[in-house]
Amino acid sequence: MTIDIILLGPPGAGKGTQARRLIEERGLVQLSTGDMLREAKSSGTEMGKRVAEVMDRGELVTDEIVIGLIREKLAAGGKGFIFDGFPRTLAQADALEALMAEMGQHVDAVVEMRVDDEALVARISGRFTCGNCGEVYHDVTKPTKVAGVCDVCGSTDLRRRADDNAESLKTRLMEYYKKTSPLIGYYYAKGNLNPVDGLADIDDVAAEVAAVLDRIPGQG
Repeated sequence: MTIDIILLGPPGAGKGTQARRLIEERGLVQLSTGDMLREAKSSGTEMGKRVAEVMDRGELVTDEIVIGLIREKLAAGGKGFIFDGFPRTLAQADALEALMAEMGQHVDAVVEMRVDDEALVARISGRFTCGNCGEVYHDVTKPTKVAGVCDVCGSTDLRRRADDNAESLKTRLMEYYKKTSPLIGYYYAKGNLNPVDGLADIDDVAAEVAAVLDRIPGQG
């Protein structure tokens, strides 16, 4: 039985970390808008050519194109999907619901990763990632065992995002609160919202997320 979930939460809430756990533990496929667009651009398909043309002009890809890419992914099937970074707006949420209904599917759960803004700024300001395997670290709460070397794969390609600083994060948070936070009310009204403590230990967050998924009929 497939399972389709949405991860909601501000930048730095830990959505990517939890998505990787779900991929490893449950075999789900992460549908990240950025990854899909990059993949489509180099695919050579008709949809890919449309994406490349828009991106080469420096324009924003339309919701219609993103929905088209999601349609292709859903049609390919699998154990289920994690929507990460989409929907970002109420219009996108409506479009996704319509697409999934058309394909005989539905969103099984929306996991909202709740965080405190000040704690989030502290978390993000010290964050860095392995460029090879994607493992996420933090200067204070999760440093590498050997300075400059990834614990998981041994790579020395450790990177900090240019916008992982307090000022950039505040700008990104404002964008999130203006456009994406209304989705919390939207999914609450549908009875589909499941809040978890995004600032807890990674394993504790994973356990909360697992508990949400195990409550879905056919999953526990």
